[in-house]
Amino acid sequence: MVWSDLHAKIHRTIRSRHLFEHNQRLLVAVSGGQDSLCLIKLLLDLQPKWGWDLGIAHCDHRWRTDSEANANHVEKLAESLGVSFYLETATQPLNSEAAARNWRYEALSAIAQVNNYQYIVTGHTASDRAETLLYNLMRGTGADGLQALTWRRTLSADILLVRPLLEVTRRQTEQFCQQFHLPVWEDSTNQDVKYARNRIRQELIPYLQTNFNPKVESALAQTAELLQAEVEYLEQAAHKLREEAMEGEVGSKGNGAELRLNRRVLQIAPLALQRRVMRQLLQQILTDAPSFEHIEKLTALIVAPNRSQTDPFPGGAIAQVQGDWICLTTTPNF
Repeated sequence: MVWSDLHAKIHRTIRSRHLFEHNQRLLVAVSGGQDSLCLIKLLLDLQPKWGWDLGIAHCDHRWRTDSEANANHVEKLAESLGVSFYLETATQPLNSEAAARNWRYEALSAIAQVNNYQYIVTGHTASDRAETLLYNLMRGTGADGLQALTWRRTLSADILLVRPLLEVTRRQTEQFCQQFHLPVWEDSTNQDVKYARNRIRQELIPYLQTNFNPKVESALAQTAELLQAEVEYLEQAAHKLREEAMEGEVGSKGNGAELRLNRRVLQIAPLALQRRVMRQLLQQILTDAPSFEHIEKLTALIVAPNRSQTDPFPGGAIAQVQGDWICLTTTPNF
C-alpha cells in the first residue's frame, strides 16, 4: 500500500480528534463520487491500524435516470473490496435538497441500527463546509447555521455521525482519486445550477477565489471550525442559565403545559445567552425550527411591561409577562 500525505493526515485527525475508537463497526456512506471514494479508500487502508469492521451504504434518491446504474456501480465496488453493501432506494419523490438529506440520514440510521454499526461516516469536506457556511449566511442564520457541518453529531443513543474529511478540500480528494485510479461515478446533477449549492460551488466560490482569496475554501472552513467551539460553549452556558431561570417543565410537541421563566435571572445575562435560552425553549415546542422573529418577540418580554404578551406562535403557544415571570403556555395537540 502506498502511504500518502493524505493517509497520514487523516490518521492524525482521527486520533487527535478522537473521531473513532479501535475495533468499532463503521458504516460508510458512498455515493460513488470522488469524496466518498477517497473516504472509503482511506478508511480501508487505515483499517489494519484500527481494527475497524467497515460496511458501505448507498442511498438511491431516484432523481436521475442513471441512479440505478450508479447504485450497481457502488455495489460492484463494495464486492471488489470485500466490504458488506447496503442499498436503500427512495419509494416516494424527494422534492428538495432538504427532504433528500433528511431521508438519507434516516435511511443510513436505519441500516446502522439493524446491522449494529456504531458510526455512520460521510465524505463531507472543507469545501462542503465552506459552501454550507455561505449558503446559510445568505439565507439568514446565526453562528449555529454557519458551523452546521461538525466533526461528530449524535444521530441516536447508539449511533454517531462522523465526518473525517473536514480539513480536506474537494481538490485534494480529486487528486487522491487520480493518484490511486479510483473509479469515480460522475453525478450529472452536480453541474446543474438550478440547485443553490451548485451555483455556490460552480460560480460563487470560483469568483471569490479569483477576486479575493485563492484559499477561500480553507479560510471559510477555518471560520466554521472556530464557530463550532464557540457555539458549543454558548449552548452549554444557555442551558445552565435556562435551568436557573426556569420553573416547571415545558411540554413536548403535542402536549399542553405551562412554563415560567424568572425575568430577573434573565435580565442580568448577556443578550446572546437570553436569545439562546428562548431558542432552546422554542425548539422544544415548535414543529419547525424557530425563526429569528420568534426568538426576538419572546426575548423582548424579558424587559417588557407587566401583562405584555406575544401573539400566538405556530401551534398556538402564547407567552405573557406576569410580574417577575414570563409564562409560556402551550395548548395540547397543536
